[in-house]
Amino acid sequence: MANELSERQTAQLQDEVQSQLNSFGARLGELRRQRGWTLEELACRSGLSKAFLSRLEAGGRQASIAVALTLSRIFDVSLAALFEPQLVQEPCVIVRGTGAVEKSINGLKYVSLSEAGRCFNLQPIKVIVPVSRRGDEHYHHDGEEWIYVMSGALTLSLAGKTYDLNPGDAAHFDSRLPHRLIATGKKDAEVLLVASPVGHSSQITFPASRQHRAIPASRLLDAPPLNEEMDRIQNPRAANINFPIIKRKPKP
Repeated sequence: MANELSERQTAQLQDEVQSQLNSFGARLGELRRQRGWTLEELACRSGLSKAFLSRLEAGGRQASIAVALTLSRIFDVSLAALFEPQLVQEPCVIVRGTGAVEKSINGLKYVSLSEAGRCFNLQPIKVIVPVSRRGDEHYHHDGEEWIYVMSGALTLSLAGKTYDLNPGDAAHFDSRLPHRLIATGKKDAEVLLVASPVGHSSQITFPASRQHRAIPASRLLDAPPLNEEMDRIQNPRAANINFPIIKRKPKP
């Protein structure tokens, strides 16, 4: 029975993965056709081979974050917008204060300030760091974070150093470094936090198993390390980019 369940779960996972690949490919083809580009034109703009792009659109290949970043910049759309079919959406997402739901995790209280996680890359969150928070566990994950202290006193512990922040102070840091928020005053610290799950293109991406988040982030896509994938993009031989062979006519 356990083996049958495992096989059933495996089959379901494979179906979900294939559905995601087909969705990404369909979206990619839609964007390309909207701009009136051929596969050859997109290959020229992206530095990816026509064969690779064709397999992406057909759902036969999985896009890494590096490839998706390249394509999102070329099409001028958000990274998340490439991974799911896009519905007709309002140009502005409003979150009313009366409808915000406070959640608790890892000793923190937080409220999501946007319901458009699938449309945009930034994740704004209001975080309350209780004075009574216990422990000294540090967290690390892909991307970057920006925090702004609205009230209370806060200490940011980052990569072995501490930074004392007061209301009006802000900090911007690489969230791959071990970090922790600590309320150091007599009352809880209230913080505005903006996270980007994907940092700048030069960052080395952690495998999912090595990431440790205090507050869950929406999952984008499992992919190999970004630096390895970018090397394949920038190196035509490694990326298997097929350039056309130009035959020159012999001189008379």
